[in-house]
Amino acid sequence: MKVLIGGYTKKTSKGIYELPFTGQEADARLGKAENIISVGGPTYFQKDGDLIFTINNAGDEGGISVFQLSNQDANEVDRYLTPGSSPAYVGINHNKKLIYTANYHTAVLSVFRYNDGGKLDLVDTVTHQAESLGPRPEQVDGPHPHFFDETPAGNLVSCDLGNDTVDFYKLENDHLKHLAQYKCEAGFGSRHIVFSKDGNYFYVVGELSSQINLVKFDENIWDFESIATYKTIPADFTEHNGAAALYISQDGKYVYNSNRGHNSITVFKVNDDHTLNLVQRVSTFGNFPRDFNWDKTEHYVVAANQNSSNATLYTRNAGTGALTPIQKDIPVPEGTRVIFTK
Repeated sequence: MKVLIGGYTKKTSKGIYELPFTGQEADARLGKAENIISVGGPTYFQKDGDLIFTINNAGDEGGISVFQLSNQDANEVDRYLTPGSSPAYVGINHNKKLIYTANYHTAVLSVFRYNDGGKLDLVDTVTHQAESLGPRPEQVDGPHPHFFDETPAGNLVSCDLGNDTVDFYKLENDHLKHLAQYKCEAGFGSRHIVFSKDGNYFYVVGELSSQINLVKFDENIWDFESIATYKTIPADFTEHNGAAALYISQDGKYVYNSNRGHNSITVFKVNDDHTLNLVQRVSTFGNFPRDFNWDKTEHYVVAANQNSSNATLYTRNAGTGALTPIQKDIPVPEGTRVIFTK
């Protein structure tokens, strides 16, 4: 097993790094990070077999590039770049061979189709407008979609930090059709979303409010009911914090989010009625953790700290949801995205 970590390339990072994973349980360790893909600003990426679909910040242009891995070499097989900033998020459907990107700066959502060789075709785009901009400084300059991926029923969903909204779409005859919108409270800063196992609830994290909003919804008639809101950081924490990544375990029993500023991962237990109880806030032992992720068994978790250029390895207890740090201060430059591979 290996771990891939990519992020910003503003300082020393050259792109995407690979770290070997050895050992088991408390003796598991990540080895030295080796640069395997040289690309500008791979702050988010996805993998399908030997293909890596990554954000590419190419100076005056931004977009996505596709790399094919073979024997530690990486060859770029395609790219789609446009003038301006690169996207912030990349989603994927392996079965449909579709890629979804959300551009925080240009407010453009894009859908791409790809073939077995990694060649891209742009299917459709939609641009968010300034409909309900929030009051915070990060919102007043325009819409900022930060997430674009699939719902349980196979529709598409975007979280817009600028508009404080969650927008739902359908890809119909290769065109994006807007279906519905859920409005978060002003200043929430919608960033990422996960869905309950039964598909009847979602949890959306607000980057700017450091909150998780539990919402009951019906994807057939697009009815929404806000159930509860939970703080991701302690009530007495007054320094700046930006909530970032959001994950739910495969069994639907635990929700996790990262906090940039408080520098922690918050663990919540999902009750039978889908409400949350705080289990743990565990340090990431670094500064500004944007992404974290787990292996296929969800037993090992790695968090990447962007500003301190280090990562932390944990074991996860499936029964309690709790994370136990087993390796700290793993050097990896400017990391913002984590993926486990075989």
